[in-house]
Order: sequence, then structure tokens, then C-alpha cells
Amino acid sequence: MLSPDYVRPANLNDALQALASRECQVLAGGTDVFPACGDKPVAVSLLDITGVPYLAGITVEEDRWRIGATTTWSTLVRSQLPPQLHGLQAAAREVGGIQIQNAGTLAGNICNASPAADGVPALLALDAEVELSSLHGTRYLPLSDFLLGSRKTARRSDELLTAIIIPHRPAARSAFLKLGHRRYLVISIVMVSAVLEVEHGAIARAALAVGSCSAVARRLHALEKKLIGQPASLAVMDHIHKDDLAGLSPIQDIRGTAAYRMDAALTLVRRAVTEAMHE
Repeated sequence: MLSPDYVRPANLNDALQALASRECQVLAGGTDVFPACGDKPVAVSLLDITGVPYLAGITVEEDRWRIGATTTWSTLVRSQLPPQLHGLQAAAREVGGIQIQNAGTLAGNICNASPAADGVPALLALDAEVELSSLHGTRYLPLSDFLLGSRKTARRSDELLTAIIIPHRPAARSAFLKLGHRRYLVISIVMVSAVLEVEHGAIARAALAVGSCSAVARRLHALEKKLIGQPASLAVMDHIHKDDLAGLSPIQDIRGTAAYRMDAALTLVRRAVTEAMHE
């Protein structure tokens, strides 16, 4: 402990003790925390979790991938990962600039819960869960249940998001596409992630998620079911229509109208499915 307002524990138990004993702002990369303060000082105690070895790195277990809470975007980009996770890696390359990728973390991106969070559509399409730890134990929540709305999550004040868990599906292929006003360093207008499994020339499993078109990113469950059994060819695009995006509710702002976002989402969904098929 460097001061009453800054705690940097060396192990998970000390981090959880700190969360249980005071109101803390969890700090990993700080790429969302400090910009949110603007020109004002940080008003709450900071719990810096970057000194906890348990929270770092990407590991594969028997049937799942585990991404620790302090794993940075750059670590994800540089890792040798299978096609199942290539869409998530593509999303990582879209997060800010290199400096932000070197500091920012996947877990922080989730906990910030922005509707335009680059990592969320890719993780939703991967059926990701979050691991939440406290002094009372560990629980797991599907990412779709963890994200409650814009800037809102199901994390309790005494809990730390310790890892992101992704089911290991060796046959899966993935893609991620993002539309913005320029190529890099931009908040998205629309994002789409697709994860597919192809067997005997046909789509055997599909997962699609769209970001920046609702208060939280959304899976397109009806379209996923519709695609199962379709040939894994360019002809599949003829089966994807605007009605398949009915669950989205895009806003209208300076980056684009709601109608434009819907048109763009349709185009990106078609392209993402095609890219994932040929990954």
C-alpha cells in the first residue's frame, strides 16, 4: 500500500480484502478510468490489480480458454491462437492505438460496459463467461447476463472480475468487422462478430453479435438458427435480410442515423459470415 488512496496488492486475496473493506475503483490499464475523470482528481481509492500474477495471461485448459483480467490487448494480438479466436484478435487490433493496446485490458473493456466496446461483440459470439471472485467465493456469469446496459454490469462492489472464460471449440472459425469514420482511433458506428463451425460443406453452428446498435451488444439468435444447414458458400448471403436484425435498436447521433446503422449492420453481418466461412 503506497498511500490510503492507492492499493497495489501482490496476490488475489489481498485484492479481494481491499474490495471488501472500502469503496474502490479497480484499476488495470486505466485507459477508461482516467479519461473519465477529465480534469478532476480521482475521487475514490484506486485498487491497482496489475501486481497480481494470477490475473495475467492466456491459458488453455481441457475444454476452455482462460483470459486473465490484466491481459492486455497487445498480449492478445501477439499470442498464437486458433481460428476460433481470430475474430477476437481482430477486435483487439481495433482498440485505440498501440499505446492503448499496450495498457488496456479485455476485462476493463467489459467492465466499462460501453455500447461501443470493441471486445464485447467478439466475446458474445464466443459464448464467453466472466469469472467473478470475492471473499465469499467465485461465481460465473454469461457475458450477456453480466452486461445490464450502458455503463451497467452485474458486478457487486466486493467482486473482482478475475477472468474471461471461453469454451474451447477447435472447429470454430471467426471474424470481426468494424465500421467507423476512419480506419483507426475511432468509436465504432457498427461492429459485427461471427463465429461459425462448418461440417461437410454446410454451416453446423453459427454465432453472430452486433455492437453499437443497442445499449449493449446483441446476439442474433434467430438468424443463427436460420443459418444452420445452409451451404458454406457466398450464396448464404441471400438468406440474411434486414428482418433478421429486428432485435437491434440503434441510436441516432453525430456518427450516423439509426437507419444508416441498420443498413451498415446488414452489410457487415453478411461480410462477417462470409469471412468466417473462409477463415
